[in-house]
Amino acid sequence: MKSKEKNRQPFFYDVTLRDGNQALKKPWNIKEKEKVFNQLIQLGVQGIEVGFCNASKMDFDTSEHIAKLAPDHIVISGLARALDEDIEVVWEAVKHAAKPRIHTFISTSAYNMENVLKKTPQQVLESAVRAIQSCSRVMGGKGDIQFSPEHFGDCKENLDFVIELILAVIEAGAGVINLPNTVERYRPSYFTDMVTKVVKSVGNKAVIAVHNHNDLGMATATTVESFFAGATQLETTLIGLGERAGNTNIAEVACALYNCGVEMPINLEAIYEASIMVAELANIPIPEKAPLIGADVIVHRSGIHQDGTIKTKSKSKGAYRGFDLSIIGRKETDRLGITSQSGKTAVFEIIKRAGLPITMDEATYLQPILKKISEVKGELELALILETYEKEIFSVAGPLVFIDLHADHSRKSFDFKFSFNNEVMKVKGKGSGPVEACFNALNNIGLKLHLLEYKQHGQDVEYKNFAAFALSEIVLKSGVENGNGKVVVARAKDEDTVKANVKAVFNGANLLFRAGAKLS
Repeated sequence: MKSKEKNRQPFFYDVTLRDGNQALKKPWNIKEKEKVFNQLIQLGVQGIEVGFCNASKMDFDTSEHIAKLAPDHIVISGLARALDEDIEVVWEAVKHAAKPRIHTFISTSAYNMENVLKKTPQQVLESAVRAIQSCSRVMGGKGDIQFSPEHFGDCKENLDFVIELILAVIEAGAGVINLPNTVERYRPSYFTDMVTKVVKSVGNKAVIAVHNHNDLGMATATTVESFFAGATQLETTLIGLGERAGNTNIAEVACALYNCGVEMPINLEAIYEASIMVAELANIPIPEKAPLIGADVIVHRSGIHQDGTIKTKSKSKGAYRGFDLSIIGRKETDRLGITSQSGKTAVFEIIKRAGLPITMDEATYLQPILKKISEVKGELELALILETYEKEIFSVAGPLVFIDLHADHSRKSFDFKFSFNNEVMKVKGKGSGPVEACFNALNNIGLKLHLLEYKQHGQDVEYKNFAAFALSEIVLKSGVENGNGKVVVARAKDEDTVKANVKAVFNGANLLFRAGAKLS
């Protein structure tokens, strides 16, 4: 990327209130437009096209109202066909702004001139020049004039004529030349090659703008590449509102340019809030996969992606994160979803984030169990993940089943009731505490276990099955203390701390049985 491109700043010219509004099933009223306008001010766009002022009385009244509200530094523009009547109405609406603009246009593609306008190229050129002259006349030297050769994206075959027309309207007084991809039909480079030719032909005589529609889903790419081709003014809308498939989405363009090292003149942190608000006002749901603002774009489900996400979660650049969403005011971070495609790392991270203890070995054990459930149910809710975790980790199935215990602390003696291989037993154990006594009782029936480590967890967990419970964790080994037995981590929970400790020993013994350890 050339250094001069890094130093250039785009001029964001928002057309949500005009192009976005005209495409709504129920166009906004004055109050609704004012809400959007205020959000655009918060966002910090430099120019706002407030309406097609001659379309209706409501459009005129709204445009005039907003022009009167506009801060002095914002360009306020209205759209007019290349007709005196339109031009005069637009001026009456926007003249109240400190920086008013009239944006006029006429179609210049060979196809439209012949089939829609029914005019020759020379007639179109003359109409365009007259329109600019009319703008100059009504404006009296205040504000500036923007001209668009409509359907510029279809003008490859007659581009030389279009450039001739552009130079003529600049000579007549147009200061901004907007190049619209009115209907997106081709790849981005097809359009940007044309932009480059116009930029070279115009030089510093006028500001070059682009206005890209999204019919093939490439408006963002075309707009971003147009900036690097020399266009300065970028015409965008919030959430990509606009005719048919919409216009260029300001969020996507701003974030792409930001990632490319281009200094942003707008308040990026306001993007998310503005997008959500406009979607609600427009009554258009944001698709869950919508870049940057969709509900699902922070979710990682495949094991490979989850592993990379977890390993780079504390870094500014995530292995599978295209953009730091906090920059656009979205406070959510990467989220992991458990499906049949997910791996053990995600299981570990999700349970750990829930505030519960887990080892990678436990996550490895849980992963195929959760995968099998997900094959039937799809993505698993956190409650079901934790329910499975509780069932598999805190109630380990096996030959030993704890039933109850009674303590005689004066004699350091405990009576344990449990079943072993479906036989109910009552066994006495002695020790300085319930854990030592439990090992003693199991040793009395021929099961040799050795305690390596013991922990009591105080958990601050909202999940109902763990709140207000004592959670015990023990590390134990099969066989005698100095032997080469298997080692496991076992857990248990109970409202009673003593019982939680004993249940952990039983769960540990069952884990050792599951692992094929010899306890006798």
